Amino acid sequence: MHDFRLSDHQPQLVDRRSFLWSVGGGFGAMALAALLADDQRAMGAEAKSADASRQFPEYPPKAKQVVQIFVSGAMSHIDTFDYKPELNKYAGKAFEPGGKVELFESLPGSVQPSYWPFQQHGQCGRWISALFPHLAECVDDICFIHSMNSKSNVHGPAIFLMNSGFILPGFPSMGSWVTYGLGTENKNLPAFVVLPDPRGFPMNGPINWGAGFLPATYQGTALATRESMPPIHNLFPPEDERLNAASDRDTFDFLRMLNGEHLRQRPGDSDLEARINAYELAARLQLSAPEAVDLSRESETIHRLYGLNDPTTAPAGRQCLMARRLLERGVRFVQVWSGALNAGFPRQNWDSHEDVVNNHGREAKRLDQPIAALLKDLKSQGMLDETLVICTSEFGRMCCSQGGKGRDHNPFAFTSWLAGGGIKGGIAYGESDEFAYKTVKDPVYCHDVHATALQLLGIDHTKLTFRHNGTDRRLTDVHGHVIQDILA
Repeated sequence: MHDFRLSDHQPQLVDRRSFLWSVGGGFGAMALAALLADDQRAMGAEAKSADASRQFPEYPPKAKQVVQIFVSGAMSHIDTFDYKPELNKYAGKAFEPGGKVELFESLPGSVQPSYWPFQQHGQCGRWISALFPHLAECVDDICFIHSMNSKSNVHGPAIFLMNSGFILPGFPSMGSWVTYGLGTENKNLPAFVVLPDPRGFPMNGPINWGAGFLPATYQGTALATRESMPPIHNLFPPEDERLNAASDRDTFDFLRMLNGEHLRQRPGDSDLEARINAYELAARLQLSAPEAVDLSRESETIHRLYGLNDPTTAPAGRQCLMARRLLERGVRFVQVWSGALNAGFPRQNWDSHEDVVNNHGREAKRLDQPIAALLKDLKSQGMLDETLVICTSEFGRMCCSQGGKGRDHNPFAFTSWLAGGGIKGGIAYGESDEFAYKTVKDPVYCHDVHATALQLLGIDHTKLTFRHNGTDRRLTDVHGHVIQDILA
């Protein structure tokens, strides 16, 4: 076996990283690297990425950061935000909107109006169901889009579509595109952080926040949100008498040697470069992350606001409070997930085929107070004006009953909402028909929401591109229009 040693190689100019390794070694050297200068990537793909972050924003942005709340499993717009009193006159009758009704796993049952009463709220008088009493207090800051459409009625592809603009895996997520274009405002924390549901990952798993064909350094960093475990796994070494400064130095020297040899043999490989970047970030995280995610530093008033004192709301409350703390420390894109994939019943997400009342009633109690608290907290601290908040599902649900108690998938009309960062509050955009079955006015696709979000961040969505397999790829593909009517 060949013994890889630095003396085996011809003398060459010492780059920044090699110098730091040789004089310091280990995480100390990697932390020192952050103090020298902005990273200047030698790899072609990384250079292109660095160039992108210097090109944007193209004009003064209205938002500097994004928090995306993804309600996985498909929230029923009929029972939450899209008020359809006309359904009451069809209640119990056959669902016959004209033409074939396309359902995912059932035959059309009888028409079932909302299981919860609606009331008007705020100065704007928006209609919200009793499922979201806390969020109803924030309607004057929210724009509801009632004409959302999906290109798939299957969870996996539809979740990919809302995250990446494509129904197939392998494309960068929105968070990856945003951080690729704008970079980070805090080099001691990841630019793109994901806060999964404490119960587990959603359908598709970590691919949802993957970087696709973008350099791997732009993928999301998932933090654990369970109270019983540290947010960042393996950030600190375990207590072991065999672990000491000398053994750490020997280990890091060996890794440096292997990584350097691998990198020299594979120029342009962004995966290894991303791994080296991750090691550097890990060193900085040892100093910054514990403080950033330490919720005990917040007041009792804030704990009560987010519902941390209630076992029902505490899990989502921790997610949302962590999101606010990360945003105020310069994290560019935070994704909060509500709903986890599970094989049994009851479902741990919003997929309510069997029993809407039980499913949505449980999930809304978990989420309502925390997301309302996030909006109120951001507003009280003066952060909402520069933070774009997006809340969406992959699609909606049908007005016809499934099995007497449930609702099947509906990709033809559903509701997403946006707030903050340049969004006009207290309004609704687009309409669904009287059954909330199909869009009848101003149809909106994920590409339009993505284009609008990039516009608010100071980016022309047609110009944020990456050359891949001979094609200039972008988040909005060949689609997308900025929704001008919802901009403040």
